[in-house]
Amino acid sequence: MKTDPNFNCMSVINGYAGGHRHMITTGRILAAVSAFMALVPFYDLWQIIRIAVMGEDPAGIASIAWTAVAWTVGSLLVYIGALMCTHIAAFRVQASMRSTLMRRIMTLPLGVFDEDGTGKIRRTVNDSTAATETFIAHNLPDKSVAAATPIGLAALLLIFDWRIGLICVIPALIGFGFLMTMMGKGMQEKMAEYQNALDTMSSEATEYVRGIPVVKVFGQSVHSFTRFKNAIDGYSKWATDYTIMLRPKMAAFMTCINAVFAFIVLTAYLFSGGGMTPELILNIMYYIIVTPLFTVTLTKIAYSGEQEMVVEYALKRIDSILSVEPLKTAEKNETPADNSVELTNVCYRYTGASSDAVHDLSLHINAGEHVAFVGPSGGGKTTTAELIARFFDVTEGSIKIGGADIRNIPQDELMKQVSFVFQDSKLLKLSILENVRLGRPSATEAEVLDALEKAQCGDIIEKLPDGINTVIGTKGVYLSGGEQQRISIARAILKNAPVIILDEATAFADPDNETKVQAALEVLAKGKTLIMIAHRLSTVKNADCIYVMQNGTVTESGTHDELMERGSVYSQMFEEYTRSVNWKVGA
Repeated sequence: MKTDPNFNCMSVINGYAGGHRHMITTGRILAAVSAFMALVPFYDLWQIIRIAVMGEDPAGIASIAWTAVAWTVGSLLVYIGALMCTHIAAFRVQASMRSTLMRRIMTLPLGVFDEDGTGKIRRTVNDSTAATETFIAHNLPDKSVAAATPIGLAALLLIFDWRIGLICVIPALIGFGFLMTMMGKGMQEKMAEYQNALDTMSSEATEYVRGIPVVKVFGQSVHSFTRFKNAIDGYSKWATDYTIMLRPKMAAFMTCINAVFAFIVLTAYLFSGGGMTPELILNIMYYIIVTPLFTVTLTKIAYSGEQEMVVEYALKRIDSILSVEPLKTAEKNETPADNSVELTNVCYRYTGASSDAVHDLSLHINAGEHVAFVGPSGGGKTTTAELIARFFDVTEGSIKIGGADIRNIPQDELMKQVSFVFQDSKLLKLSILENVRLGRPSATEAEVLDALEKAQCGDIIEKLPDGINTVIGTKGVYLSGGEQQRISIARAILKNAPVIILDEATAFADPDNETKVQAALEVLAKGKTLIMIAHRLSTVKNADCIYVMQNGTVTESGTHDELMERGSVYSQMFEEYTRSVNWKVGA
């Protein structure tokens, strides 16, 4: 991700904060005030040292000490108030960010999730907003303290003996100069590389964990998962190069800020002349105690600059999602006249691809017709089905349902027209009742039970401890792939959309479940326009029309008998399928 010199973190954060942006400003001001208050006790410390060195009456020490305690407690209370302000604003910003992100995600084409991966999007929603929340709640007040403290310290150092104070400030300023050279454009680019390296390593680690069963079965090690190893090696090289690059500047910075004590000793030697006066002893003792605060403060400034670069990157990650164009709203509202489906010269190309996934595809499906898309993997079957459901918009051409262009059908209305049963139907961590009711939120419990019965789910409900009120994924309640598929079919039955799309709906079903799934599909498809994607060719023999897809277009179409008579691609596929079904161990 490239750095943008015009990018302003606080401007973006204030936009999300809305009316709470004043809480951020108040919190930063209070934090600075607390920093100045925390320095007042150091003046009291000078008074106590003066009494001790000058041999004055020690009776006043107790009063001075209690004054220092009061300022310290007051500083702490003001800082707590600052944290309260920034935390309230931080939670508001995080909530606003996540709400904005989720609203945008709901409008994005589903192809975005296939291309970017749900893991990356989830990491942006969770981690990037959390980084911003931490920055506002903790780093901003700390940054104010880190900025205010050197100003107050410089004033203290110059008030009592400007010569010693100036000598103390000089190495600190030189160190600050080295710090600024480390926080420039090059550092921002390195921070972006760091985040990218973490993203890559995190993604590859996830893939490796998923592949552990394969790695273990074949007795391999991490080196067998080349991409994961390369990601680790890449991160290791980056970290080493980054450390070597910063080593001279960091060494100079640390040397300067820690050299203040040596400068004080040198000053004591130069200024002593004929001997150490009480005033000189007083000031040198005081400066020896106070100047280490410079080291702590400048180190905090260094870390606050690093945190700002982290949050800048996080905000850019969030913006990368918000900048994705959502599906366009309908320019004019059209209503389908029936449940026919027509594709005209449809083309679609995934982002970054060199060729179309679907190319110049035209076909017409009559209302109530049952058709199937078959063909080799990568032929464009699923992409075509997803285009019909408008998971994303066509690159060229048009798709119509009932004569209405799907781009002119309002999204809510389009979803009422189309039901999509996925190959891998995942249920949400809700009750069976709530999972099925997603198909039609206004449905009564009796209607849900009727849909479950039509979907052959009676045996599933009977074995669950709380029936349809059982929450999936809790107390050890899990369903097999075939059982989940039947529940998802019940959802589609309840929805009762006129156009049904089945993407390998029986792919994960065992023989017993497959029979029940097919029975449920017969109920679902009755009187509907049905579009099936199938590799099990036995399930499409009775289709009104079978479309054979290769390289993103239809190469042949017809009924099962017509295609078998032609002796072309479909007949070869069916013969191979029949041979695979009849295969036996030892045959």
